[in-house]
Amino acid sequence: MPFFIEPPRETLSAARPPLKYLRIPYAYPFVIEEKSVVISLPVWIAFLALILFLLALDLGVFNRKAHVIEFKEAMWWTIIWIVVALVFNVWVYWYMGTRAGHEFLTGYIIERVLSIDNIFVFLLVFSYFQVPDKYQHRVLFWGILGALVMRGLFIAAGITLIHLFAWVMYVFGLFLVITGIKMAMEKGKKIHPEKNPVLRFCRRLFPVTDNYVEGKFLVVRNGKYWITPLFLVLVFVEATDVVFALDSIPAILAITLDPFIVFTSNVFAILGLRAMYFAVADILRLFHYLHYGLSFILVFVGVKMLIEDIYHIPVLVSLGVISILFLVSIVASIIWPQEEELLPAGGKIQQ
Repeated sequence: MPFFIEPPRETLSAARPPLKYLRIPYAYPFVIEEKSVVISLPVWIAFLALILFLLALDLGVFNRKAHVIEFKEAMWWTIIWIVVALVFNVWVYWYMGTRAGHEFLTGYIIERVLSIDNIFVFLLVFSYFQVPDKYQHRVLFWGILGALVMRGLFIAAGITLIHLFAWVMYVFGLFLVITGIKMAMEKGKKIHPEKNPVLRFCRRLFPVTDNYVEGKFLVVRNGKYWITPLFLVLVFVEATDVVFALDSIPAILAITLDPFIVFTSNVFAILGLRAMYFAVADILRLFHYLHYGLSFILVFVGVKMLIEDIYHIPVLVSLGVISILFLVSIVASIIWPQEEELLPAGGKIQQ
C-alpha cells in the first residue's frame, strides 16, 4: 500500500492523454513512452529512511554545534544537495521510466525556483528579529523539517481533491494565474512580522524572553515555560511556508499527479533551500527582475492547467519555458541594474 492514497496508474495516465490523440502533428515528437509503475510501500519507507538519515547527518554530525555558515561551506552543501537530487532523478529514470524522470526534473526545478521567494522572506525576518548568524541554521533546519510534513499533507489533499473533483484542477490553475499577476504587482511589498496573527497568539500564550538564550526555543524560569525570540522566528518561518505551499503545490500538480514524483521533488527542493539561503541570500537582492520571472512562471503553470483538456503542454516544453523565464529575469537584472535597496532595520522583540 503506497504512502498516499494512489489511484491506479491508468487513472493518472488518463489525466494526461497521449499527445498523438490530440491531432496536433508538431506535438508528436514529444510523446514519451511511460512505464506502468506503482510505488510500493517498501519504496516509500526506503525513501523516507534516506531523508531522515540525511537530516540526522546534517544536524547531528556536520552542524552539531551552532556556528556561522560561511559562503564556501554553504556552496558545498548547495552542490551536494543538487547532486543528491540528480542522482535520485537518475534512479527515477531507470525505475519509473523516461516520462517520470522528466516530470521529477521539471517539478524539482519549479520548486527550487519558487523557493527563492522563501529566501527573501528568511532574509527580511532574520534582519527584523536580529537573529545572530550562528542560530539561523538551527531555525531553518527545524523550519524545513516542519515544512516537509506540511507539504506531504498538502500534496495528499491536493491529489485526492483532483481525482475526486476534476474541476479542482481549473480552480488551482486560476489561483496560480491570479497569484502570479498579484505577485508582479506587489513587488517591494513590506512584511510586518509583528502583525502576524500566529506570532501574536504565541505572545499571548507564553511569555517571551528578552534574548536568544544560547539558541534555545524554550526555557524554564521559576517553574514556568518561556519562549525565546528564536521560537517566534521559527513559528513565522513555518507560517510563511504554508502560504508558499499554496502556490508551489498546485504548480507541480500541473506537471504530474503521481504522488511519489510530486512529494520527492518537493522534498529535495526543500532540503537544498537552507544551504541555498546561506550561499546566495545577499546575491539574490541584486536580481531585481527575478520577482517578475517567478510571477510569469506561476502564470504559465496556471495557464497550463487551465488548457489541459484542449492541449497538453509536454513536460520538456514546460521545463524549457520555466528555465528560460528564470534565466531571462536574471540576465535582465544584470543588464539593467538598479540601486541596491537596504533591508529594513531590525525591530525589537516586543513582549
